This record gives sequence, structure tokens and C-alpha cells, in this order.
Amino acid sequence: MLKSYVKSLSDVAARGDAREESFYPTLKTFLDEYAVSVGKKKVSITTLPKKTEAGNPDFRVWDGKQHIVGYIEAKTPSFGHTDSLDRIEKSDQLKRYRSIFPNLILSDFFEFRLYRDGNLIDQVRIGRPFVARDLKKTVPIENEEAFLGLLEKFFSFSFPKVYSAKTLALELAKRTRFLRDEVIIEELEEGSQIVQFYEAFKEYLISSLTKQDFADLYSQTITYGLFAACTRSENGFNRKLAYDNIPHTIGILRDVFRFISSGDLSERMEWIIDDISEVLSVTDVNAILHKYFHEGKGKDPIVHFYETFLAEYDPKTREKRGVYYTPEPVVSYIVHSLHQILKEDFKKTDGFADTSVTVLDPAAGTLTFLAEAAKLAVEEFTAKYGEGKKSGFIKEHILK
Repeated sequence: MLKSYVKSLSDVAARGDAREESFYPTLKTFLDEYAVSVGKKKVSITTLPKKTEAGNPDFRVWDGKQHIVGYIEAKTPSFGHTDSLDRIEKSDQLKRYRSIFPNLILSDFFEFRLYRDGNLIDQVRIGRPFVARDLKKTVPIENEEAFLGLLEKFFSFSFPKVYSAKTLALELAKRTRFLRDEVIIEELEEGSQIVQFYEAFKEYLISSLTKQDFADLYSQTITYGLFAACTRSENGFNRKLAYDNIPHTIGILRDVFRFISSGDLSERMEWIIDDISEVLSVTDVNAILHKYFHEGKGKDPIVHFYETFLAEYDPKTREKRGVYYTPEPVVSYIVHSLHQILKEDFKKTDGFADTSVTVLDPAAGTLTFLAEAAKLAVEEFTAKYGEGKKSGFIKEHILK
């Protein structure tokens, strides 16, 4: 198996005109054969066509049970006698990959470096590529046993479970930044299908929206939509199941996830969204939110988790937008106090339920204050005028 792999590599290299992609089929065939040889017959390996240096690694490995094993970033073999991977290892691209993908191989097809959670844990060279190109001979195999050991470590990996809100926020945040900077921005510049979403957001939501702002908004929408959908999922979770768990009342989010779940999105976008979904699928999200609730984060911890997420994703934006959690007892006290002030000092006998009262929250955030004011207004109305006209009151006063 390894002899066949090295011979095929040598034949490609000997032609003298090989590019990085020229070696892809040989590596994929070898990995497929290796997986079968160690009893992992359902393993699936996909290759990402290279458009730019941005985006995801070149190979993605699945375990056949809808779980990601890891990624492989391949580079053109160095046919000199110096080690080319040292330079690549220090590149910004590899630093990003190592910070995001917890099980990653960097390879020039003859040397393999395995990183676990960003740290180099194994490194094996199986041959010297210059022998193939310069001497036109099949490269002699080196370190076969060590190489098979490296592969065993790579294929035995499974995503670690996340046990805290802060850790989950960190894992989601770094992948969301990658989605924004390495995928969405690139696709907007290339004029892909995602441009239609940008134009729709600009027309119907925010007329002054820039492409950079859209990339940020869209990436957060995807991640937080996946997070919210995961909390409603009962039998496993992945990108394609997300759409089924988005409430029908949230139209624009369903439109986004119809696209995300359909399979029509680009492969590099699919890969990183699947990676975000994988983090969520191996996390007991509801247990984290249950703990979050008991720490005093309110009756809707999904909403208030956004503060934790934004603190990891973009702390400057969090500060700029004032995304800070206000405890529900404080909100309730302030709103009820204003309700009484309206009645006693301003002679609005129905308080927030008075149709002449308008509520303004200039830093609405997650709408906690407005929600409490609306709730109190409805309670006041129904207590005085009954349930019969409640729906009309909500339509004509609360919503307006």
C-alpha cells in the first residue's frame, strides 16, 4: 500500500511539471486504502478544489457517522534538500488552521506533521522527493512504522466535548471569525450566490450595509442560528438538520438556513459550517444553558449567551454596541417603577398600556426591557378590560 503510494508520487514528480493538485488523487487513494486496512471502511475523504490560499484545508476526513475526524493541508513537495514545511508552518495561514482545526496534518506528500489543538505532536518523513524529480527514480521508503503510527493517531481522533459556556463561546467565536474573514468576504468578492443575500439584507434590513458589515452579520447569524437550532434538536445535530429546527415565525432566518441546509453552498463554506455544527453536535448545549440559567442569566439563557459569545468573537464590538447582560430582577424593578411613575406622576392611569405611551430603548440589545414593558402592558390591559380585546390591543398598541 505504502509502496504503491510512493511509486505513484515518484511518477508524478518525475514528469517535472506537477503542481500541488497533481498529487491530490494519489494521497486520497492511499488514505482510502489505509482506512479500509484498519477497519474504518465507512471513512469518507473529500478534497476541496483550490481557488485561493484562503479558506479551508485541502482534505477533510469524516468517520462515516456524520462526524469530522480532521483536516489535511497539502503543499507542493520541496525538491531541494531543505525542509520547506518549516516556513509553511510559520505562515499566517497555518497559524489560523492550527488555532481552529483541532486535528490537522500538514504535508508535502512526503513529510507529514500532525497537530493536535494547535500543537505539533508527531512528525514523519517517508522519503526524499528530490530522488524522484532529479534522479528519475522511485523514492526509497523511510520510517514506515512511525508513519503508520502517525496515521493511527490522526484517524483515532474525535472532537472533544465542550463543558462550559465560555469554552463553547470560544470555539464558536474562532470558527465564526474564520467564516467571516476567509470565506464570506472571499465569496462576496468573487460574486458568488451569497451576493444575493447581501443585496437582500441591504434592501430590506440595513440600507447602509457594507460588504464587511454583511460578512460579520451573516457569519454571526449562521453560527447563532446553528446554536439556537441545536438547542431544539432531539436526535443528533448537523448542518442539514438545522433548517428543521428554525421556528417558522423567523422568516429571514429560515431563508438563510434553507440555503445553508440545501447543499447548494460552496464547498469551502460547507466545510467550515459543518465544523461549527460538529462542535455543537458533541456539546451538551442544553446542559450548559441549564447551568447558565442557574447562574442567574435569566429565563432565556439562549438570548443572554450572546453576550458571552460576543465577548470572545469581537470584544470591541461588544463594548461599542453595549452588549452587556442586565439581570432580570433589575429589569423588572426598573420597568415596574416606570409603570407606577406613568400612573402617579404623569396621570397615565393605564401605565404602559396607555395608548399615548411610546417606549424608546436607544440601546435595545436583546430587547429585555422592551419585552418586559410589553408583558406588563398586556397584563395591565387584560386585568382592567379582559381577554376579549387583548389581540387587538397587542396589534394596535404593543406592536406599533
